[in-house]
Parts: sequence; structure tokens; C-alpha cells
Amino acid sequence: MLLLNGKQVLELYSPADAYQVVAEVMRRYSGGGVVQPVRTVLGYANDASLFASMPCHVTGEVDSGYGLKAVLHVPNNVERGLASHVGAILVFHPDTGIPLALIDAAAVTALRTAAASAVATDALARPEAGDLALLGTGTQARSHLVAINRIRTLRRIRVWNRTPAHAEQFRAWASSQVEVDVELMPTPAAALRDADLVCTTLGCSDPVVTAADISPGCHVNAVGSSVPGKRELDSEAVASCSIFVDSREAAMRESSEISMPIVEQLIPSDRSFPEIGEVLLGLHPGRTGRDERTLYKSLGMAAQDVASGFALVRAAQRQGVGAEIDIFG
Repeated sequence: MLLLNGKQVLELYSPADAYQVVAEVMRRYSGGGVVQPVRTVLGYANDASLFASMPCHVTGEVDSGYGLKAVLHVPNNVERGLASHVGAILVFHPDTGIPLALIDAAAVTALRTAAASAVATDALARPEAGDLALLGTGTQARSHLVAINRIRTLRRIRVWNRTPAHAEQFRAWASSQVEVDVELMPTPAAALRDADLVCTTLGCSDPVVTAADISPGCHVNAVGSSVPGKRELDSEAVASCSIFVDSREAAMRESSEISMPIVEQLIPSDRSFPEIGEVLLGLHPGRTGRDERTLYKSLGMAAQDVASGFALVRAAQRQGVGAEIDIFG
């Protein structure tokens, strides 16, 4: 079995690679080529941590087979100088079923989540969009800046974070990644003013984005709130947008940003939310008007992790990277 750590993942799997893999697996998912139950999430009453298990099977000529991701969200790890999300992706040999590789999940998650937002942005945002607002300055904010910068020419970048010191650190890092100066803003509303691209990466419980904050024609990637009870956009903001999802089933069961506007009767309970894969397959037109606000509600899919795992195995074998162990020896 091949072992790949986070550093090796970043060496082997570029944002461009992740974009191609994620776009293809989103097509396969919406086209019926993925078997994937909604993830199982466990919590412990006396602990803020959450454990999630996500198995799936991906069909296709490449990057296909059985696999799963097991990840633990440990908020207190930030104070320890460690990643808040820790876990592993396990993929199995398509023919023999023998465990093929065990891969650091945090690095893959950062890349594939941002890649999915880039795919959604490419499919839904106006072609000339380039005024980016980022809420949050953590790992996902960094990976999203890199991913969005690949597919759109950024003219302006504005960032808000609750902790000014973290925002300053982000700005210093961003200077080595993009040629546009990063402006630090005092409020979420200030960051979003006149933006035509927005990425929210906060994972907060109390929404910070209102309908008045979102400009006409804007595209929003709502990324940070991936479990029930978390919301970055309030109900009016969500209802003001044309909503797209990665998985309809997961969105209806896991996203409070989707469920709360329905409970509050701002969105009809029988509304069907198109998947990004359906837009890519030509089954849905995507954006239909210049001033239309579009929202991609990202929850992440096991299929994105597993397909990425198989792609990493191919790259590692080609380049001779990673450690091999015989767990049956």
C-alpha cells in the first residue's frame, strides 16, 4: 500500500489537476456514475470535535473504484498549531480490492474543495468577473484564492476576517501568490461591496452575509458551513440567489443554508436545486441573466476525494513518490 503525506500531495496534485479531476467526477455524479451515501457524522456531547465517514464508488475509465474518506474536525487543534481537519483517504485496487493507498485527507480536501468552487465559478460566474471578496483567511481561503486566480483575471481582492492578525498574515502570504494587492476590510459587508465573485470560508453558526451585501450579477461560493447548524449566508441572502449544489441529496439533508429558507417559507419546499454536474453536462443552463445572483452551496463529496486519491496514485507511481508498505506481510 502506498502512503502519501500532505507535502507529497501538494507536490503531485496541482490546482489545475484537481480542477480537471473534480469537474469530471461532478459530471459522473450527476450522470449516475457514482454510488455515494450521505456521509455519517458523529459527535460527542462533551467535545466540540466531529467525525465524518464518507464511502463511495466512482465509475469510469480512470480514477475510479471504491474508496472512503475518514476525517476528524478538532477545533482546538488550531491552538496547538495543528490542522483543524485531520484524517485519511483510503482507495482500493479496482481489480483485487487490496488497499491501494492511504493519503493525507487535509491536503486533498483543501485542493478539491477549492477546485469544485473554481469549477462552479467557471460554469456560473460572468466571464469578466474579477472583483473577489474572501471571507476568512484559513486554509480554504488560501486554496480558493489560488484556484479562482487560475480561472479569472482578478482586478481586486478584498478580505475580511475576525482576527486582524490573521488577515495581515494572509495578505503577506497572498503577495507571493497573486499580482493584485489584497485589501483588508473592517466588515463582511465592506468586503462584499460591488464584488462579482465571493468565497465564504468561515464555517460560522451565525450568518454574516445578508441579501443587501450581494451585488447584482454576483456569483457566491458558500464553502465553510458544511454541517447542519452552520450558516454563512442568512435566509434572505440565499433566497435572493439562483442556487446550485454539488449533491441535491446532501444539500437537502446537511445544509442549514438550504433548509432554513425553506422552513421560513422563503424558498418553496418542492424546489429542485440543480447540481453543478448537470450544468457541465448541459442538462441545466446555469446562469440565465447578467444581473442574476448565483450561489454554489458547497458541501463536498466523497467522490471528489476518492477520484483525487486515484489520480494521486497515478501521479505517485509515475514519479516514484511515496512510501510502500505491505500490510498483509
